[in-house]
Amino acid sequence: MSSSLPRLLITLGDVAGIGPEIVARAWPDLLPLCRPVIVGDPLWVRRGLEWIGSPARVHVIAHPGEVEPSVDVLPCLPAGEQDLSQVEPGRVCAVAGRAAYDFLCRAIDLTLAGDADGIVTAPLHKEGLHAAGLPYPGHTEILAERTGVKEFAMVLAVGNLAVAHVTLHMALRDVFRHLTPAAVLEKAHLLDDLLTRMLGRRPRLGIAALNPHASDGGLFGDEEATIIAPAVEAARKDGLDASGPWPRDTLFVRARHGEFDGIVAMYHDQGHIALKLLGEGRAVNICAGLPIVRTSVAHGTAYDIAGRGVADAGSLVEATRVAALLSRPHGRSE
Repeated sequence: MSSSLPRLLITLGDVAGIGPEIVARAWPDLLPLCRPVIVGDPLWVRRGLEWIGSPARVHVIAHPGEVEPSVDVLPCLPAGEQDLSQVEPGRVCAVAGRAAYDFLCRAIDLTLAGDADGIVTAPLHKEGLHAAGLPYPGHTEILAERTGVKEFAMVLAVGNLAVAHVTLHMALRDVFRHLTPAAVLEKAHLLDDLLTRMLGRRPRLGIAALNPHASDGGLFGDEEATIIAPAVEAARKDGLDASGPWPRDTLFVRARHGEFDGIVAMYHDQGHIALKLLGEGRAVNICAGLPIVRTSVAHGTAYDIAGRGVADAGSLVEATRVAALLSRPHGRSE
């Protein structure tokens, strides 16, 4: 395996979900992309291999550079002190929720320290986090807190299109009070920075409206005129190739036809539904604004099929490809 490939940490996520089996299934396809190291629980990596019928073995390590991965050897760096032996696939479990948090924090700390070039995360379960007493709605907020970042965005990417979200994990009734021109402008800049790195050029950004038909001149609300349009104007003054606010029902169609490289959506489902439909299981979650590279699958823990060895690992492979693209080896000698 080429030492020029980035070393990426693959977190196992919530072991009661499909994380162990998608990591096991994806493993051979990760090796041409990076030097992967699993951060998780060796017992559950072995279970994932058993569920898919793989003869590969797990090698427990204490440092990411200790053992080079191969088709037959999966290096696993244990994290946390949770006893996961009694966790049942498909059931919310506090210890699994805590372990998923511990896996992620260990991967963040290692990457911040320069021991890895980026992180790819398998899914965690929000109810599992809360059962463990952890008040986070998902990976993104943990990553931002752990890295000390205040300005960040969840981005979903499919092929040549990416969407950033101004508001994220909150009730719809709370979206309106969190939308400001500054918030919209912040996400536009974060998406512009990310896509410039990915594309090698300045992206074309479409800024989504909030209300139906972009409010039809104020008939259905004034957020377009008072919040979003001023943000678009400010973005253009800052040199961004941004336009809008555009009606949501046509914006994604135009983007799919190549008119835009990125979209700034106003809330979670506005971006997620369209991108997941376009992605057909290959969407990638990217956290923009962090001092480290982190990508993730764009699906959940799939408790309903966990432990059966039938989960599709395509999103994990694509997330790893994007993380490898965004990563740059640190020139470590090991």
